[in-house]
Amino acid sequence: MQALLQAAQDGAFAGGTGHPYFSTDTGVVLRAVEVEADVILLAKAVDGVYDDDPRKNPDAKKYDEVTIAEVIEKNLQVVDMTASILARDNKMPMWVFGLSGKDSIVNTVKGRFDGTKVLV
Repeated sequence: MQALLQAAQDGAFAGGTGHPYFSTDTGVVLRAVEVEADVILLAKAVDGVYDDDPRKNPDAKKYDEVTIAEVIEKNLQVVDMTASILARDNKMPMWVFGLSGKDSIVNTVKGRFDGTKVLV
């Protein structure tokens, strides 16, 4: 596996850690830190980071960029708190975008990103 990671320019991981009490969000941050990824591309049910739940509050405002410190301080719930702190402590940025949009993953990989950049 290490040889594959060293040879690859781009890679993708899917799934959790296989351990109880650890979310898939924590698993993805953990794996990204372990392989020294440049950024996490995080496809979610919502198309970015908002100041409130846009499914419940139609006036919720979407962030174009937000720091991981703000995510933690304002409890924006991009990912669970364990994953947020792990990302902060390891300076791991995340690009959060909607999974349900047509070709959203392909578009994000190709640089056509319309979600929220979570900066460190």
